[in-house]
Amino acid sequence: MTGVIRAAVALLMLAGTAQAQTISAVRLAEPTARYGHHPMGPGVADHGALEIMLDGGERRLIRLPQSRVFEDLTARLVDVTGDGQPEVVVIESDQTQGARVSVYGSNGVIAASPFIGQRHRWYAVSGIADLDGDGTVEIAVVDRPHLRKALVIWRREGDRLVAVATLAGVTNHLFGEARIQGGLRFCGSGAEVILARADWSGLVAVRLVDGALIARDLPGDADAEGFAQAMACGI
Repeated sequence: MTGVIRAAVALLMLAGTAQAQTISAVRLAEPTARYGHHPMGPGVADHGALEIMLDGGERRLIRLPQSRVFEDLTARLVDVTGDGQPEVVVIESDQTQGARVSVYGSNGVIAASPFIGQRHRWYAVSGIADLDGDGTVEIAVVDRPHLRKALVIWRREGDRLVAVATLAGVTNHLFGEARIQGGLRFCGSGAEVILARADWSGLVAVRLVDGALIARDLPGDADAEGFAQAMACGI
């Protein structure tokens, strides 16, 4: 075998190895109090890094600059790009610009929404899926669940997340609670996002249809039991 052929074989082997290095798990790492917002209560820390595990056994640490934190309960593994491999979706907050929705690959951020634009302003993720059945994954997020109280649907376009639909008057989180309520359910009629009305007077189920968000009231109360019944398709 000539040197040229050996080099070509080696490159092919490296390429195959690289293709096999998909993300198999992720966790928030390096807890920090440097941001000082704590919408989920003082017992829920922000984090300064993501620890990504690859299916070949490698672990990678993606560390944020001191001016930013991951302000979320968890980092989610979802195929956002449609390439058959999972990416990481997480809320990332900046000391002066507040929160954004970020999508990370194994080497760093690959797409993100704009920052809200003000310190200590937050996003709460409701669910990630192909919400309207068109083959493209959407990210459902409540924008400022304690202030603006609007559901925003984000879709990836290259290295950006673009808002494609918005619904005012809903929320999924009470300030200080260590839980984001509701989420995404599939009860036989497509994907629905389960949320509370802005004043927590009841529940709504929201669908994305032809580019618009359609909400309908549910009979349950906006409490733990009501959310559990809704998520179990009981109401």
